[in-house]
Amino acid sequence: MAPAAITLAADAPKLSSANTGFMLICSALVMLMTPGLAFFYGGMVRVKSTLNMLMMSFISLGIVTILWVLYGFSMAFGTDKGSIIGWTSDYVGFSNIGKMDLWPGYTIPVFVFAVFQLMFAIITPALISGALADRVKFTAWSLFLVLWATIVYFPVAHWVWGAGGWAFKLGVIDFAGGTAVHINAGAAALGVILVIGKRVGFKKDPMRPHSLPLVMLGAGLLWFGWFGFNAGSWLGNDDGVGPLMFVNTQVATAAAMLAWLAYEKIRHGAFTTLGAASGAVAGLVAITPSGGAVSPLGAIAVGAVAGVLCAMAVGLKYRFGYDDSLDVVGVHMVGGVIGSLLIGLFASGKGQSDVKGLFYGGGMHQFWIQCAGVFAVLAYSLVVSAVLAFLLDKTIGMRVTEDEEISGIDQAEHAETAYDFSGAGGGVIGTATAPALAATQSKKVDA
Repeated sequence: MAPAAITLAADAPKLSSANTGFMLICSALVMLMTPGLAFFYGGMVRVKSTLNMLMMSFISLGIVTILWVLYGFSMAFGTDKGSIIGWTSDYVGFSNIGKMDLWPGYTIPVFVFAVFQLMFAIITPALISGALADRVKFTAWSLFLVLWATIVYFPVAHWVWGAGGWAFKLGVIDFAGGTAVHINAGAAALGVILVIGKRVGFKKDPMRPHSLPLVMLGAGLLWFGWFGFNAGSWLGNDDGVGPLMFVNTQVATAAAMLAWLAYEKIRHGAFTTLGAASGAVAGLVAITPSGGAVSPLGAIAVGAVAGVLCAMAVGLKYRFGYDDSLDVVGVHMVGGVIGSLLIGLFASGKGQSDVKGLFYGGGMHQFWIQCAGVFAVLAYSLVVSAVLAFLLDKTIGMRVTEDEEISGIDQAEHAETAYDFSGAGGGVIGTATAPALAATQSKKVDA
């Protein structure tokens, strides 16, 4: 037995400083995506809702971080319990994780893996917020974050990525979050908006983005951070799959942006900046689950299909009457479904595994496996999210009052405004003399 033991010890993974540093950088890139999302969403709403939109993303950085340390990491990546949930008491509060303990089978510390996955857990519920713009109480949203992360995200992450999770065992391919992140968040958004209803003035009042430069800034930060999101999900393994994912991320995003703009030009007669930003995000969403399984040519196909179909999907809210404020359903849910299902067609067998899709001689087997994962996550998230929203609405109330919504949720919920125009045109002097001018005008009126 001694020689076998010696061999196992020699073959055991050892800490890699290079992989550890790479994964820490990737974790920081994914963290940057949440502020990027805040800017992306913040620019898409009207002026009176800007700060609330920023805060709905930023608060996730606080709430989910604490939940993850206390029990979220254990639920998602602990020892499997019935293929549904994980649990490892040593992970609770990160109480018994040694600083040099390695994540099983990899060359990075457990802490590094945990913080990388934390950033996924943070941005996923933040994605939901875009569908709820203008009308949700900040307290209710914060409580929803706690409940949704606990009951929906942590279990679903275990299904898809946890050793022993049912989707993992079934063979569902989700490289970096098509099901666990995007379908999960998009379906949740749909479930919540079906409960809380439409914005005041939906389909009647203009609800155009107030700052397209802010939207483009947010989209750029998302695109930048997404390289860490996607390439980092291979956890630094030195087998070429991470670089393939990096390339496919760029390729699919470019193809989706061009496809969205082409559709927009044909359908509406113009190339818009909002379309460019939305198309890029649609491509990023679609390549997230599929980028490790397809070739760069396959990535072009995935991006192009997602760009067109997501552009078509965002208009469904007007046809069916659900108020998805910032197109979370049309981009994230639909894009996640497209990217996940297309694995069954375009998987080359030369990436993360030898699984081949229909167009590479693999038949429809993987496609049906992908369907099982996609629609199970979609249904679970939609139903549970709707139930959570219903319970909160019937207890503490989910929506602000109609008067507060009309006057502006920023003032009602945060006592602030995004832009202060009191001194516009006058600088410091103008601001300082404004009260005096007002007093003078008042005297003239009295006279």
